[in-house]
Amino acid sequence: MQAPAIICHAMKPAMQPRHRIVIAAFGPAQMLDITGPLEVFAMANTCCRSAGRPAPYELVVAAPQAGPVMTTSGIALLASESIVDPALQADTVLIAGGVGARAAVRDSALIGALTALCRRVPRVASICTGLFPLAATGLLKQLRATTHWSHFDEFAALFPDVRLDPHALFINDGPWHSSAGISAGIDYSLSILETDMGRQLALEVARNLVVFLKRPGGQAQFSAPLAAEAAADDPHRFAALTEWIQHSRSSDLSIDRLAEPVPMSPRNFARRFVEAMNIAPAKYLEKMRIDAARRGLTDGTDSVARIAARCGFASAEAMRLAFRRHLDIGPHEFRARFRTAGPGKRAAHAA
Repeated sequence: MQAPAIICHAMKPAMQPRHRIVIAAFGPAQMLDITGPLEVFAMANTCCRSAGRPAPYELVVAAPQAGPVMTTSGIALLASESIVDPALQADTVLIAGGVGARAAVRDSALIGALTALCRRVPRVASICTGLFPLAATGLLKQLRATTHWSHFDEFAALFPDVRLDPHALFINDGPWHSSAGISAGIDYSLSILETDMGRQLALEVARNLVVFLKRPGGQAQFSAPLAAEAAADDPHRFAALTEWIQHSRSSDLSIDRLAEPVPMSPRNFARRFVEAMNIAPAKYLEKMRIDAARRGLTDGTDSVARIAARCGFASAEAMRLAFRRHLDIGPHEFRARFRTAGPGKRAAHAA
């Protein structure tokens, strides 16, 4: 009697568990703080499925109670889980901002539950004023963080033991991350997508969402030209000149050179520029150059000397002194602090 044949079936590789992202929302919540990151990770899932790969993320919205959570836009979103549930699990928690997030710091029971959740999660981040409840947990003492520029003073008064950094779009300090206002949550989400899954997928997601990949964490919350325009009394008076300055950062932009196209005498130009823009021409130029240098330091690999020359500084030392004056940090330290992390370097911490 012939022995039965033994049929071997090739074992399929075990499916990798999906990375579970929980967005914690406190009504009324800032809608874009929730939907912006959600769309980044949902688009990553779509791109992976289209390429025949499994979706890498599981997305969950949680609130103090499961059910509708109101947003400041007047539209309710549905939270499927509760923040206070001790069984709630996540690989990443994103804490959305809004009026409700700032009010949550006064609810000791809610902050206690949030603290317990944060302690058992490998990566925790705040979006915009979501930094308020995260700081209320006490987990950020003596650590660097950022939030929306309009709430700096309010935050500093409540949490003086957190090292608030006004010069960053988003910050990672160990497992605790924070990002600035509203749309910066999209930039931050693209950055962690790049860390988790690589630059190629992050770039594909950015293209599909028609956004930049990505504003680096070291970029200011608003650009130097926008900040100058907001502070000016008459920004239109020298609009053509300031537009030209943004595209011509030659080191030879003296007062005489700037006055030529206006046309005015150098002395009259300097006086009229201050009247209109509330800033001296030399200071304006320096801010433009620092803005450009920040991008060069975080986005590329050129030397500090080459970036300094390209941005119109007289030397690398001149750029270093300007950085110290405006940012209280040197170019080399700035680059080390805000350079993009490579793929696969996911943050982790012990409970």
